[in-house]
Amino acid sequence: MDYINSTVGSGGPNPTANYGRLFIALKPQKQRDGAIAVIGRLRQKATQIPGMQVFFQSIQNLNIGGRPSKSQYQYTLQSGDTEALYRLAPDMRDKIAKVPGLLDVTTDLYIKNPQMTVDIDREKAAVYGITVDQVRNQLYNAYGSRQVGTIYMPSNDYQIILEAQPQFRVDPSDLSKLYMKTANNQTIPLNAVAKLMPTVGPLQINHQGQQPAVTISFNLAPGYSLGYAVDQITAIEGASNLPVTIATGFAGTAQVFQDSLRGQGVLILAAVFAAFVILGILYESFIHPITIISGLPSAGIGAILTLMLFNMELSVIAMIGIVMLVGIVKKNAIMMVDFALERRRVGLSAEHAIREAALLRFRPIMMTTFAAIFGTLPIAIGAGAGAELRQPLGIAVVGGLCVSQLLTLFITPVIYIYLDRIDRRLKRRLEPQADAADGVERPHVVAAE
Repeated sequence: MDYINSTVGSGGPNPTANYGRLFIALKPQKQRDGAIAVIGRLRQKATQIPGMQVFFQSIQNLNIGGRPSKSQYQYTLQSGDTEALYRLAPDMRDKIAKVPGLLDVTTDLYIKNPQMTVDIDREKAAVYGITVDQVRNQLYNAYGSRQVGTIYMPSNDYQIILEAQPQFRVDPSDLSKLYMKTANNQTIPLNAVAKLMPTVGPLQINHQGQQPAVTISFNLAPGYSLGYAVDQITAIEGASNLPVTIATGFAGTAQVFQDSLRGQGVLILAAVFAAFVILGILYESFIHPITIISGLPSAGIGAILTLMLFNMELSVIAMIGIVMLVGIVKKNAIMMVDFALERRRVGLSAEHAIREAALLRFRPIMMTTFAAIFGTLPIAIGAGAGAELRQPLGIAVVGGLCVSQLLTLFITPVIYIYLDRIDRRLKRRLEPQADAADGVERPHVVAAE
């Protein structure tokens, strides 16, 4: 550890007085283990402290949405019915805490704040001619900050605040010493028209979307993915039969992960379709763009296998790397197909044209591939501050490039030969139809290869 900063009590990142927070700065990565290993050792020691709950969270370079919580991922329940919300939120927390692979499961709801409830007996109050507003005003006069006047001095002025004396603001039983004026100008104690009941309530009432909300936060154990946690919590939500008045949903990083998975397939398909359209316009063909994008599956498989090899999650950052591969991997096939089409125009067969293209374009293909790999390698190695966040992107790109490079050099020529035959057959079938539509008989030319 490099240095530690601490804050205790309410204020800043701590919402209430029973919070304390430690900010731990780690030394450079070469001088220590990974952040997850450090957290694991600290968690074992912190559990031995009696009477205190300790939660650990690896601070990210990019914090995405959500409110500050004690764990990295957040699941929120919100409702205007606070009674049902505060009753069901602890049950959901207990169920989520039993899911294997979830750590530091906690909520921002603490029903431990001592309160005194004044339950007004409206029938008794009506007998004495006392209204609810009169009781409310009397409580505010004693314990609020009502300004009843101003003292003006030559150089300053002072507000006069009406309040009860300090010795009558210590014990909850002092509420019975408040007196109310009846309709016939008599005074009676507050407990003559109201019941004083000690209760407990939340230390803090959080809101989200202008409604009371309870956030359940959690961390992931090593080897467990965020997608697994989302599926498990969604299953628990469905089995709990929550009332329709309670709205649920993930927040922060978990919500972004859900949104990314929801649109990731469409994003990848849109990227592939855009590449297909551009290549189709370039080569004026529907067949050869398929040859070029045929290497994309090998890049995706290589990226996923490399992430699995290094025990990394398919996170949002890793998905960005896979989308980048869509644009990088096509260049191998473009170099070969473009050269082969040029050789086909001078009369070479498809086999000879693609073989010559593979031989002559091997050097530029290897140069561009190595340039891309070495450019991304520092990110994959994890060099520099905050490299642990960016490392999945580099691992995905380097792994995808290596696997696609090995496979496309062999797959692309074979696919080109077979698709070229299909292209020739389609053109032969379309030519007689075009001649018949024109009403002109054209001589058939047979070319020998």
